[in-house]
Amino acid sequence: MDSPQEEWVTLAQRKASGLIRLQMSGSSRRLNQIDQIRAKGVGDHISLPQLVVCGDQSAGKSSVLEGITGVPFPRQDGVCTRFATEIILRHCPDKNEIIAKILPSAARTEEERTKMTSFERQLTGFDDLPRVIQEASVLMGIRDCVDPDLDSPAFTADVLRLEVIGNTGLHLTVVDLPGLISVSENVEDMQTVEHLVDGYLESTRTIILAVVPASNDIDTQGIIQRARRFDKAGVRTVGIITKPDLINKGTESRIASLAKNLDRVKLKLGFFLLKNPSPLDISKGLSWEGRQQQETEFFNSSPWKEQNLDKTRVGIDNLRNFLQQLLDNHIEHELPKVRKEVESLLQTTMHELAQIGPERSSISQIRMFLTHTSMEFFNLTKAAVDGNYGGRDSVFFAAGSRTDTRLRARIHIANENFAAYMRTQAAKRQMRNEDEADSGSGQSESSESEESDDTVSNEQLRLTKKEMMDWVKKVCRSISTAAAASFPEPTTTSYSELFHEQCSRWGDIARDHLLTVSSIVDKFVRAALDHVVVDDQVRSGVKRRVRQALDASLEKARDELRSILSDEDAQPITYNHYYTDNIQNARADAARRSLQVSMDHAIANEWNGKLHVSNTQVDLKKLCSSLKNRVVVDMTEQACEESLAALNAYYKVATKTFVDNVCRQVIERHLISNLVTAFDPVCVGKLSDDELHQIAAESQYVCTRRNDLQAMKKAFEESIQELRD
Repeated sequence: MDSPQEEWVTLAQRKASGLIRLQMSGSSRRLNQIDQIRAKGVGDHISLPQLVVCGDQSAGKSSVLEGITGVPFPRQDGVCTRFATEIILRHCPDKNEIIAKILPSAARTEEERTKMTSFERQLTGFDDLPRVIQEASVLMGIRDCVDPDLDSPAFTADVLRLEVIGNTGLHLTVVDLPGLISVSENVEDMQTVEHLVDGYLESTRTIILAVVPASNDIDTQGIIQRARRFDKAGVRTVGIITKPDLINKGTESRIASLAKNLDRVKLKLGFFLLKNPSPLDISKGLSWEGRQQQETEFFNSSPWKEQNLDKTRVGIDNLRNFLQQLLDNHIEHELPKVRKEVESLLQTTMHELAQIGPERSSISQIRMFLTHTSMEFFNLTKAAVDGNYGGRDSVFFAAGSRTDTRLRARIHIANENFAAYMRTQAAKRQMRNEDEADSGSGQSESSESEESDDTVSNEQLRLTKKEMMDWVKKVCRSISTAAAASFPEPTTTSYSELFHEQCSRWGDIARDHLLTVSSIVDKFVRAALDHVVVDDQVRSGVKRRVRQALDASLEKARDELRSILSDEDAQPITYNHYYTDNIQNARADAARRSLQVSMDHAIANEWNGKLHVSNTQVDLKKLCSSLKNRVVVDMTEQACEESLAALNAYYKVATKTFVDNVCRQVIERHLISNLVTAFDPVCVGKLSDDELHQIAAESQYVCTRRNDLQAMKKAFEESIQELRD
């Protein structure tokens, strides 16, 4: 007596010549290609050509499926229809295996997915199928299979995959879906089934076998309308009419009209009429030959023989032959698309593998990985500091992508803005134009005088020429050791105090500029690390190290700025010849203005508004005498003019020096130049094993993901090769 395993193999072999003729010489190679790439798991990532049997509950789907595949599904209590059952037939004469697995739905938790993916059963024969289905149902938590009183679903989106490997004579995937529920008190159950069915029907690579019982009005069969929604062109829907033996007598012509595609419900691919074995026939162990004979006799007898049925559209054998041709055409049409999708998946997988990087399980691997990463960061940072936006990193610096990446350009703009502000807005007191309104920007001298010395505002004061002179007088008198009525000659002390008050805002302005540049550097570092380091955990660890280096550089920059500001607090000193030039120019301008005023006055009062001077001794003496009588020297005004001229001359020179010192010694020396060494190979070489592990040790998720991607990459590469043959 044959063993159960031998029984199903023998069954498959016996049916190979009649039951399963879906493989022909023209389609065998294509079917085998689809089977091979499906066996590699590619079907988990893209849709592959397959047959899907669907319909309302109790429409006879399982019997149709058994007729196509030869797999005898258990029919007790409808357990089989609580979830999708994916049957994969793999023709391999040298092997005899039946393997059952569970494919958990995406809605499952990680723990549930782990339990379900670990489910794998080796069946010794189809007699084991009811037990395996029951075990899978319990693991899926299906109501009535676990505990009828539990609040668990009656249907699930999980899939039971049944791989039948042996001398099946067929390479094919057929899916049996739960029947659509017409009426139910549980709306959630109905929605679960509808979503599951829709998920299969919407794939353009699914051939829809829409099963409708002859005993029901086709207008009430939701599967036909559903198939039309997803297959608007009607090129992949086949109607299958079952249970013609259960209709009322006298209605055969209506069913015949539907089978001949003459009814108001029409399908481009038409209908097939089948007679499935009855429960009594199945219980008696009706053989395949007996089923064929019974079906033939049924349709050759009255009243069916009078309906002029298309004999090629009657019986399971004709259905299989039709599906053979349909599947051949379908596969030929879809294979080029499948090949392109697999190639695209391979590129995506390789890209993700490249982003994850090499394995980092040992300290040496971690150190090597971080050394490579630090070198990438170093090269990128150096290019940014040098303003070299082309070459290997041109994508990162691409114009219009992210302005944060062009570091040198942003620093240059920030320094220019700082220099411009220092040149026009940094002085504590700025002389305003004669036409500038009193309500102009900044405060006036009068508003300042109302404040105490300890609470003077640090905003810029916009003063008239007179207010500027009054301020100079006030400062000079405050340092005089003579009587209050007297006024000292301009001294170094007066220059110093005037200058220090004028540059009192420099510190705040420079500190703001330092923070601005620091923010620019921070944004660049974030963009650079996002570009160089893909792993979130590693990037976070590297950012902490770089942050420490940046903080240290910022503190050094602050110390440098404090030193520069301290230098400005000392006595004003310069050897820049522009200072002398500026003073001489200012004195010459003042002399010209004074002379012009005297000339205008003399002309108006002594020369009757017109000056005619001939080159004679008399006229020249008269002119000199006239000017001498009108040039009045006010020592106080002259001293103030001298002090203000000296102040302005020195301030211009000192401002330029200060701006250069801040930009070069503070910004460049500490924030920019040190950036390239914030995380370079030298830094990595100094890290301890614990620090290396803390920064870049590989998480279990990354390790698992890499292994999965490597397996996927291999499967995609082999699949592409398989599809090219």
